[in-house]
Amino acid sequence: MNSDPGKHILCIGAGYVGGPTMAVIADKCPEYTVTIVDINEQRIEQWQSDSLPIYEPGLNEVVERTRDRNLFFSTDIENAIRAADIIFVSVNTPTKTFGEGAGKAADLQYWEKTARTIARIADSNKVVVEKSTLPLRTARAMERILEANKKGLHFDVLSNPEFLAEGTAINDLNDPDRVLIGSRQTERGLKARQALVDIFAHWVPTEKIITSNVWSAELSKLTANAFLAQRISSINSISALCEKSEADIEEVAAAIGKDRRIGSRFLKASVGFGGSCFKKDILNLVYICEHYGLNEVARYWESVVNLNEFQHRRFVQTMLKTMFNTIAGKRIALFGFAFKADTGDTRESPAIYIARKLVDEHAQVIVTDPEALANAKRDLRDISYAIEFADDPYKAAQDAHAIAVVTEWSEYTALDYQKIFETMQHPAFIFDGRNILDHKALHKIGFNVFPIGKPALKYF
Repeated sequence: MNSDPGKHILCIGAGYVGGPTMAVIADKCPEYTVTIVDINEQRIEQWQSDSLPIYEPGLNEVVERTRDRNLFFSTDIENAIRAADIIFVSVNTPTKTFGEGAGKAADLQYWEKTARTIARIADSNKVVVEKSTLPLRTARAMERILEANKKGLHFDVLSNPEFLAEGTAINDLNDPDRVLIGSRQTERGLKARQALVDIFAHWVPTEKIITSNVWSAELSKLTANAFLAQRISSINSISALCEKSEADIEEVAAAIGKDRRIGSRFLKASVGFGGSCFKKDILNLVYICEHYGLNEVARYWESVVNLNEFQHRRFVQTMLKTMFNTIAGKRIALFGFAFKADTGDTRESPAIYIARKLVDEHAQVIVTDPEALANAKRDLRDISYAIEFADDPYKAAQDAHAIAVVTEWSEYTALDYQKIFETMQHPAFIFDGRNILDHKALHKIGFNVFPIGKPALKYF
């Protein structure tokens, strides 16, 4: 170890997990030196500027307090590895798009390159922490790569999965439900685990710091995301039944949410879940179950993803059917493109599918979002001929035949819909994919309103 054991922390990967996590650690642990490295020079330059590469409420303030004090950003990965005592690995692990396991298994090529880089560059013993979401028993593979070094070095591999929700990541880090740290149950493994416990104990109550074996920690992350996504798909399945039976999904959710065995969280019906974790982690779980021959278990979890995709399709089909079975040539404004409010992240956003299907039907799509327009332009660049982008929702709605609310931004609840209605084509439609608007007030203005899981309010 270095002369000041445990005081030099490195994070490889400056994305949605690594950046906020390290910023909060630096904020809470001023005696530690925290460095974040990434091969993407532009991203590192943004972290060093006033325009951070990701939007997260409260993140700017934390970075401003810590940057150049004990939080540093760099592309010099090799020197950072040499200086570090504890290395967090927070690189991208997307779903494979090729070869064995394509569409389900995690693509570990970036993770493995990082492990090999650490083994090649390190000149002292290190604690290596899995921060990326990884398949079960990936820590063992990392151990094998690291221990294959010919320098006699020893690496202790820990699993410290993140449980952050984008849009509330800083609050989640400052006041987590739990911090989970998995390790080998050896003397060295337990010592390494305690070094990480000591860091989080600066601000997290001891009873919220959970320790386990490394395999349980890895599986807990996949399972947590699978269970959360399952609740969303479950309530969304009932929203389809509500629309057929004239029940109200919000009344149903309120009733069952009062049951203490169920609880009220994640019972908000919507156009469907998105983000970088839920779909990827569920499909990873499906692949692992298939690997072990648990095909019935695999099909069960696969159905959660299938139901979510059904909800995307159903939303577009409702639009098509309602607007007289054709939307060709019609202007449709998408209010929101981020997968959820308070983030600019568009990964797996329902808006991507919706925009593409509308273009397939020859609609003219106008996208507005307070934080995600740059990502939206990237996601839809191959169909840009049929897409317009507008910073102003009023401009997006002008001359539109319909508005589709896809992201639950609070800004959309405060708009002057009387003004918007007067600038739209008539009959005017609103498809509220997040059930955030006042549907009765909109109908009184003159809109035909189609919520999720609730009776439509219409004039025909």
